Amino acid sequence: MAFFPFFIDISDKKILIAGGGNVALRKAEKLLPFGAAITVVAPAVCGEFSRLPGITTIQRGFRDGDIEDAFAVIAATDDRALNSRIYKLCTERGILVNTVDDPENCGFYFPALVRAGSVTAGISTGGTSPIFARYVREILTAALDEKTLAAGDILVRYRPVIRQMFDTEEQRKNAAEKLLELCVSGGGIPTDNEITELLESL
Repeated sequence: MAFFPFFIDISDKKILIAGGGNVALRKAEKLLPFGAAITVVAPAVCGEFSRLPGITTIQRGFRDGDIEDAFAVIAATDDRALNSRIYKLCTERGILVNTVDDPENCGFYFPALVRAGSVTAGISTGGTSPIFARYVREILTAALDEKTLAAGDILVRYRPVIRQMFDTEEQRKNAAEKLLELCVSGGGIPTDNEITELLESL
């Protein structure tokens, strides 16, 4: 089954991770750059968590009330029965939940992530082939090189200029496409003068 790739602002959203091992650590590392308010609850928490800034750790067993006010929960304990109970609790309360290594007990899934500059891409094969998802991630990572990211920055910077210079959406779309072509063509990163000349010629 294919999954729809929602992109959600999770900054300052409460995300609970039940479990303090390496798998829980990897989930936290994926979430942290996006500004989530992460709380980890586990009887033992691996030392690597200490190098992650802004994470709250509570060293005790999971309690049902821990999911209160959570935007999302990750069940990453080494107790399959406990993970299943956490999934059930979250489902009953309409809380997004991911149970590691248990696709049947997931309300959302972690994609293979590519993040460079302002670009974030998530790749999923619906759980059928994580190896292929990693392969596609490597291709995208290579494609998002310095020149490509610079082109994206230029398009963002000149978007209001294009909106001011051109009256219709069709004209603006054409101008943006021509600017992108200039940015990714064989030459170097275009100067402001070269960009101005291009836009004035359209």
